[in-house]
Amino acid sequence: MEFLWTGWTPIVHSAVIVVAGYAALVLLLRLTGARTLARMTPLDFVLAVTIGSAFGRTITASEVPLAQTLFVVTLLIALQWIIAVGRARWRWVRRTVDNPPVLLYYDGTMVAESLRRHRLSEGDVHTAARQAGHGSLTELSAVIMQQDGVLGVIPHCAMGDGSSVLPYVSGGPPVKTGQPPPASAPKPDSEAGRA
Repeated sequence: MEFLWTGWTPIVHSAVIVVAGYAALVLLLRLTGARTLARMTPLDFVLAVTIGSAFGRTITASEVPLAQTLFVVTLLIALQWIIAVGRARWRWVRRTVDNPPVLLYYDGTMVAESLRRHRLSEGDVHTAARQAGHGSLTELSAVIMQQDGVLGVIPHCAMGDGSSVLPYVSGGPPVKTGQPPPASAPKPDSEAGRA
């Protein structure tokens, strides 16, 4: 019968841990800003799973003190903040921790190598177009897999100077913001040329 009830001590312990841990987590996330709660990148996902694991262990295991859990969570959030600062300051940190955007479709051509490398199909590109309210790929200039894995759709009318797309086109010329794109941009054939 011990597996059903072991007394009030574990229940009180869990209640105190949940309330104190929740309050501490909300406070820490408020202090670190909205970036911690924004769309999740793979790095953010790892942080969320690790924090969840730390709290889960503390809630159910009475031998893990609250101070240890708060220390672990504070350290994890501090590491996230340090990496965010590094991303903002140094390109090598961005290249190390971020997935770069990947061009999947450009100017009427599917980028087969990118689709294959990221285990996507042409159907996924068509689905992204439909979800963005487009009935045909002919209405689109590009489809890009963003850093968070979402497929972004860029219609012809929104392409502008192409400065956010052309650096990801293989052999594409460097485009300065505010400059018009070249008259005939090269067709993509790989992911080469990523920033």
